[in-house]
Amino acid sequence: MENSHKPLRIGILGAAKIAPRAIIFPAQATDHQIYAVGARDKARADVFAKQYQIEKAYGSYQEVIDDPNVDVIYNPLHNGAHAPWNLKALVAGKHVLTEKPSVSNAAEAKEVAAAVSKSGKVYMEGFHYYYHPVFQRLLAIVKSGEIGEVIKVESALVTPMPDATDLRLQFDLAGGALMDVGCYALHSQRMISQLIANGEPTVVKTESNAPNGKLDTKLNIQLKFPNGVSGLAKGDFESAEFSAPLTVTGSKGSVHLPNFVVSGWDPRVLVDVAGNKRVEHFPSLSTYSYQLMALGDAIHLGKAIKTDAKDALAQAILIDSAYQSSDLPLRPSFKI
Repeated sequence: MENSHKPLRIGILGAAKIAPRAIIFPAQATDHQIYAVGARDKARADVFAKQYQIEKAYGSYQEVIDDPNVDVIYNPLHNGAHAPWNLKALVAGKHVLTEKPSVSNAAEAKEVAAAVSKSGKVYMEGFHYYYHPVFQRLLAIVKSGEIGEVIKVESALVTPMPDATDLRLQFDLAGGALMDVGCYALHSQRMISQLIANGEPTVVKTESNAPNGKLDTKLNIQLKFPNGVSGLAKGDFESAEFSAPLTVTGSKGSVHLPNFVVSGWDPRVLVDVAGNKRVEHFPSLSTYSYQLMALGDAIHLGKAIKTDAKDALAQAILIDSAYQSSDLPLRPSFKI
């Protein structure tokens, strides 16, 4: 894909499993450059750099941040390490693309938002699904009134249980089903609430499963939009297989996305109005590629991005509210 801008030079914190799909291949597709990678184990960084033709390999995250040739820091570390390393990158004058959730709690989100404002740099929380034409088409159909007045919004991201040693199952590292998968379902509800009700949804009640009393393996959230529309956001680690459906039901019909999170895998929009059904097909370029293009436009052209620090704060406030509703502790801040 052509990119008329100067290529961004991206530095990766950690040799993470998600990096190829989330940043390396999208950079190749959009003509940006993965310039550096850092890991606590230099040998691991060396192997990773060689595998993906990355110019620089460092034995620490700070060295990546301090490299004057790096324009953007991509942070795919465990949840607890998102806010502290994002703050270090902002202080160093770098743009930041961070995996979600970008913070462990709303208090951290406020600190990050202040740092972003002070730095003047672009900050993007990685809710990549939002930037894909599939989700944008859903928003356009809802806005057009074709399905009538919206009655309810249902979204989910459910997956099989991670391995017992997985960092996503570590409470102290800000793990949990809501933090890892449910946050997508919750974020999509917020985007639709902003569109149809000009504001944020609130938590009505939750249904959770947390065997140890702290870490949720399931957390479903009933929501109410400012205009009274009801929402249901589901997230769990208890499903037989990956599933990420989203349905908006209106007074005249519905619009359904079979996979709203990774739309490149199933780029269909299913519309049903008064029994008249149609399927719209969109490009299967990855959600992460569209996200990176939006980041480039924000950095080079000054275009606003939806998933900025302000949005991350509103998201964190709602996540904290869901945990409080479930009588579960907020995720703790992590010291690096």
